Amino acid sequence: MTGYDVIGVYMNNWDVVDENGMCSAERDCEDAYRVCKKLDIPFHQVSYIKEYWHDVFSNFLNEYERGRTPNPDILCNRHIKFNYLLSYAIDNLGADGIATGHYARTSQDEEEAFQQKYIPNPPSLFRNRFEVRNDVRLLQAADRIKDQTFFLSQISQYALRKTIFPIGGLTKDFVKKMAAEAGFHHVLQRKESMGICFIGERNFENFILEYLEPQPGNFVSIEDGRIMGRHQGWFLYTLGQRARIGGQRDAWFVVDKDVSTATVYVAPCTNHPALFRDLLRTDRVHWLSEDPPPELIENKMMDCYFRFQHQMALVPCVLTLNQDGTVWVTLAKPLRALTPGQFAVFYKDEECLGSGKIMRLGPSQYTLQQGREKMKSAASVTTEPVKEKDPVS
Repeated sequence: MTGYDVIGVYMNNWDVVDENGMCSAERDCEDAYRVCKKLDIPFHQVSYIKEYWHDVFSNFLNEYERGRTPNPDILCNRHIKFNYLLSYAIDNLGADGIATGHYARTSQDEEEAFQQKYIPNPPSLFRNRFEVRNDVRLLQAADRIKDQTFFLSQISQYALRKTIFPIGGLTKDFVKKMAAEAGFHHVLQRKESMGICFIGERNFENFILEYLEPQPGNFVSIEDGRIMGRHQGWFLYTLGQRARIGGQRDAWFVVDKDVSTATVYVAPCTNHPALFRDLLRTDRVHWLSEDPPPELIENKMMDCYFRFQHQMALVPCVLTLNQDGTVWVTLAKPLRALTPGQFAVFYKDEECLGSGKIMRLGPSQYTLQQGREKMKSAASVTTEPVKEKDPVS
């Protein structure tokens, strides 16, 4: 970034050491400070530990208790980075906007982002229909492999207007080359973070059991109802995951969960039809433009693309808009391990439109297969010719 007065801000949202007794936040803060010192720019530190716990982590635990699998990274961006941090930058530091290192782009020029005046969000829940708007669109990064629009799919239109993504038009390799030439070798030597946002890479079962009480239950075969073993809690497993079942030599995979009975249903292979579905329903969709796309409003249906995991290939789908703002998503092909609690993120061309949390799933291919077999069996019984009785002499 050239031509701007820049302030570096480090944000800490978590204060617990990792399994090795090291506080990764301290290392991160030190790295950020060294970068700012080398660039000769001011350095500030802010803490949102309380806010993160209230707005992100509490939701994280509640979702697992309900049998869903949350995505805290998306919520962290929505509630913390592009809300509290953005407000801090504008209100406390006098900044015109923020720049982050996400691999993403927007439809506005950098200058536009910093020329817009700070206007508080309107108290009304609905947009003024007579207001002329030129919404900023969120676009995929030039490096499609590193594209991070998935994680930005819940941020507000206001945040999008006040943010620039300086590396969105660059590849990761080129960014690394620039960092090396600038002398930031201490950053390049770090491993890329792949863990849960601000929690890091740690043993998930040990971590979650620090906060949730064990809820023992049975592993049950989806095919014949046999009890295959015991588990310590349905929240320790997500759909598609291999289930560690004591005494079982073969691999079994989680295909469904029943929180009311603490039952985790399993199937004997990774591509079992019980794992594949082509229909889901979201909660009220968060559209980055604040309103659904005009085509969807007009026709109540729209073709677009879908993903529910970062970096998964985009899948063609049809959205059906419901009156409450939720959508049904019909996929062009069944996908493995669609998971309640994850976010369905929608794309059209290179634009990320927004996302909604997956709340309900349609029937699995296994359920549909069973239904067809029952109908076929019933039909064969009803069409079987009735034998006439011998006349009584």
